[in-house]
Amino acid sequence: MRILDPHIHMTSRTTDDYEALYAAGVRAVVEPAFWLGQPRTSVGSFLDYFDSLLGWERFRAAQFGIRHHATIALNPKEANDPRCREVLAEIPRYLLKDGVVAVGEVGYDSMTPAEDEVFAAQLQMAREAELPVLVHTPHRDKLAGTRRTLDVVRESGLPAGHVLVDHLNETNVALVLDAGAWAGFSIYPDTKMDEHRMVALLQEHGLERMIVNSAADWGRSDPLKTVKTARAMLEAGFTEDDVDRVLWRNPVEFYGQSGNLVLDPVPGFVPGEVPAPAEFEGSSVLRGARV
Repeated sequence: MRILDPHIHMTSRTTDDYEALYAAGVRAVVEPAFWLGQPRTSVGSFLDYFDSLLGWERFRAAQFGIRHHATIALNPKEANDPRCREVLAEIPRYLLKDGVVAVGEVGYDSMTPAEDEVFAAQLQMAREAELPVLVHTPHRDKLAGTRRTLDVVRESGLPAGHVLVDHLNETNVALVLDAGAWAGFSIYPDTKMDEHRMVALLQEHGLERMIVNSAADWGRSDPLKTVKTARAMLEAGFTEDDVDRVLWRNPVEFYGQSGNLVLDPVPGFVPGEVPAPAEFEGSSVLRGARV
């Protein structure tokens, strides 16, 4: 089994999670820029965060055999904070950096005029950078938010096939697929979507443009939910090729549109061995003496 988790916030996870992911078949991840749980107070805090996604986190993942990629954006929740809006001027230069495979997460939190403006501006950035887009649908009034999302995408002129609309459920998946966009599902322990509901959706809607992620972060979540979805698919009668399509080929096809996806094995990594001594800016994932 090979898996690309297309939406996981590894900044919030431990190196033990990286080891568990690799052991379960995960060979690549995409980490979207998101809200940290409390408000940022300056543009500089965004830039430090973006730099960590493209530097330290890529290094840390590689120590455990996993290719790390990122998406960069001003997230919907913080689009409403005037202190954060200035970061929009900085984002285009980050979209040119190695490892950036999309603009995201963008979209809606509370569907405010400020979110409308920031969403449209970042869709235009994606067009100019020739990158796909990862869209966050709101936690509340999700159906209306999805309709508005698709309207703004159409208004932007961005091809629907360059857009992944995430955090979907049974109420809005058909809207997204009918629009020609990619449908994303975050599999959680007790909210949004679980692996068994996901299997039912795959049985109903098929495998085309369907993408499954763990969205694991600082909240109650599980970085192995992609693996558990794969097992549930097999138990429900899907083939190993079906699993490979949903958990690997679909996210590879979507993010591959960026031209920045790197999927070859990490040089020098040996499964089961302690990572070779290496440092990033003077820091290492190793702790204590090596024996």
